[in-house]
Amino acid sequence: MPQASFGIIIIVFFGLVILFNLVKVLKEYERGVIFRLGRLIGTKGPGLIILIPGIDKMVRVDLRVITYDVPPQDVITKDNVSVKVNAVLYFQVTNANNAIVSVANFFEATSQIAQTTLRSVLGQQELDELLANRDKINAELQHIIDEQTEPWGVKVSVVEVKNVDLPIEMQRAMAKQAEAERERRAKVIHAEGEFQASQKLADAAQVIATAPNAMQLRFLQTLTEVAAEKNSTLIFPVPVDLLSTVTKYLEKKTE
Repeated sequence: MPQASFGIIIIVFFGLVILFNLVKVLKEYERGVIFRLGRLIGTKGPGLIILIPGIDKMVRVDLRVITYDVPPQDVITKDNVSVKVNAVLYFQVTNANNAIVSVANFFEATSQIAQTTLRSVLGQQELDELLANRDKINAELQHIIDEQTEPWGVKVSVVEVKNVDLPIEMQRAMAKQAEAERERRAKVIHAEGEFQASQKLADAAQVIATAPNAMQLRFLQTLTEVAAEKNSTLIFPVPVDLLSTVTKYLEKKTE
């Protein structure tokens, strides 16, 4: 009896091992690439998969979007500025067969392509373009990387440049440039204000020249404003027209 029980235990054990190798369960986002005696026979899943023990071999492939943070890369821009740039990459497997058969490690291959492409593309840009045209550069990176990973069954959906670290000397130079630009704008605005004010004064002078009584009204208004200040000293301006009238009167009298 003990020997029979031991034999039953052995049979059950091997039965469980065979069952474990025979039946596989794949999740909704997983696919199984099946090899039969080393030969690719296709992709199966999701759900219950039945394999032939010792003959079939399955490799699981995750079809979800993978987020890869590209390490900071040393880049020399087109105008010879050394910067550190990092990016984020979003990709996923669209063809499980190619992802396993065409490349040894699709994740490692995609990450290396992303790093080399990042250095290559940004090295062709000037610093101002790198800082201002992020969308254009991101689209170019996505197109180049996706074109190279397509034979591997990998789709690169988004590439985003995250941080651009500038040298301290360049940061100071850009700060001085920004300050000079603000001063230039302030001077231009001030000059435009002065020009507009001079135009208005010229228009007012033309109106007063055509209507002499307007000058007298303006003179009386000025006196009212000065008197309201309650100053100890009152400056009484004499209109030039009044002086000219007095002069003409005196000249007639001398004649």
